[in-house]
Amino acid sequence: MTAETKQDDKKGGGGGESTVTVIIAFAANAAVAVAKSVAALLTGSASMLAEAAHSWADTGNQVFLLVAQKKSQRPPDEARPLGYGKEAYVWSMFAAMGLFVAGGAVSVWHGITELSHKGEVESPLVAYAVLGVAFIFESISFAQAFRQTHAESQALDRDVFDHALRSSDPTLRAVLAEDAAALAGLVIAALGIALHQLTGSAVWDAAGSILVGLLLIVIAVVLIERNRRFLTGQSSDEQLRQGMLARVTALPEVARVTYLRLEFVGPRQLVLFARVDLEGDLPEATVAHSLRRIEARLEQDDRVLEALITLATPEEPTLTPRTGASADR
Repeated sequence: MTAETKQDDKKGGGGGESTVTVIIAFAANAAVAVAKSVAALLTGSASMLAEAAHSWADTGNQVFLLVAQKKSQRPPDEARPLGYGKEAYVWSMFAAMGLFVAGGAVSVWHGITELSHKGEVESPLVAYAVLGVAFIFESISFAQAFRQTHAESQALDRDVFDHALRSSDPTLRAVLAEDAAALAGLVIAALGIALHQLTGSAVWDAAGSILVGLLLIVIAVVLIERNRRFLTGQSSDEQLRQGMLARVTALPEVARVTYLRLEFVGPRQLVLFARVDLEGDLPEATVAHSLRRIEARLEQDDRVLEALITLATPEEPTLTPRTGASADR
């Protein structure tokens, strides 16, 4: 099997569904951004303008996430023998920084400048109507991201949002987080406009803009931190490590495992390092062939891009997998 064919076989793993999730988010955000921008012009609402900036930032971010999906699925070549999986984290990092600057910082700055603004909200019904329509579109996008995350988390016996944080798929995490922030932001904007309308004080509307901005900044910082970890050599969590340890230990050629490390090199793509003792007293000439067979068997797993197995020394302690460990991603 060639390197390219091998990589093509490993592209599945949720990558196609993640692309659909991003496309749905892009379409929803683009439609909502236009509607919010028009409403912001008609109403003069600081909260609505913050929401428009948020949606435009999200729309641009989906482009970065689509690029992340496309580039990370390129097959290995001589320049990148382990593939291009980490491209996903680079482009997702750009998207998170865009959310921080174009969404969060702009919204906070605009809210602060509007604190001293006086006057009534113009055309509040237009604002409420746009926020209602936006809530519907954002809910559709959030439902798709949540459905994918929920399906994966159930297979791993994890909480949905815990899985979103721990997942090696940065695009799924970004869409789920941004859509959740968008829904919360819409509620905040509606409350800001309503309180402005009821009290006649623009402080509430400006405060809504600031709160939306702070929310986006928090989400962006979390996304940046998660991408940073995967870019700098994030190892697998203990659940995945224990599951893979059980798989290696169960191989008929393996007597015991003394070392195991799993490192993510892309969404759902791992490099597996292990040291093992082999069963029996094999002639030296056949040891290398046995190790290569073990590697080939482990690489049949869709997540294992490459397995590197070496021999353990007799004094190394044995690793024992815990019962009930799952080997899912």
